[in-house]
Amino acid sequence: MRESANIVRRSAQDTLPLAVSALSAPHGRLLDEAAKKAGFGYFLMAHFPRGDSAGFADNQIACNWPQALVDDYSNADLFHRSQMIQAMKRTNMPVFCDCAGFDVEAANGEGKHFDTQFAGHGLRRTFAFSLHDVALRHYIFAFSGNRPALSRQESMELVYSSMQILESFVRYGKAVEQPVERLSNREVECLRWSAAGKSSEEIAIILALSTHTVASYLKSAMRKLNSVNRMQAVARAYRYRLL
Repeated sequence: MRESANIVRRSAQDTLPLAVSALSAPHGRLLDEAAKKAGFGYFLMAHFPRGDSAGFADNQIACNWPQALVDDYSNADLFHRSQMIQAMKRTNMPVFCDCAGFDVEAANGEGKHFDTQFAGHGLRRTFAFSLHDVALRHYIFAFSGNRPALSRQESMELVYSSMQILESFVRYGKAVEQPVERLSNREVECLRWSAAGKSSEEIAIILALSTHTVASYLKSAMRKLNSVNRMQAVARAYRYRLL
């Protein structure tokens, strides 16, 4: 464990894999070192898929997968339905997939070519787990390679190292999610009543506004939250802890 604790002091100038994105150099290096120490060649750090943002590209924080694989997988609607994600929805414990784990199990063979593609790049098995930060944001850490299942001690060390990386990422990195433009108090009020199931007409009565004004506030809130409808705006407002 002492060696795991010491990795946060490594140089920030080390060269990083080209596919690493959204992390500072030290955090990307820490993930790379944690993966190699555990005998894995690849790592992935991502947000846990949400209803309003389920795609791989939307949730990826960092990975060192081959760029062609990242691009191909980002274009497929498989991430939120993958074996690995479904397994982690059923347990708080780490999961070990005796396959890449990023494909889907389907009778029609959907996603089967990705299983072969991942294996071809050396992502034959995956050890994955989820973590929360202090603001209750939900993350996935997945380490892939050819090695067999980890021992209990190895699993504990890898999870603990990832907790350290997440703590540092949240404190010094880019973990804070927020709208590009700040919502007004009225916009937040209208979203809050929408979340309670109130119609625009009912919100207008509650807030002593015209229906047109309420609709205008909601339209502005949807634009600021990059949402296509009121339901998605409410979901994103909850995600940003505005409600």
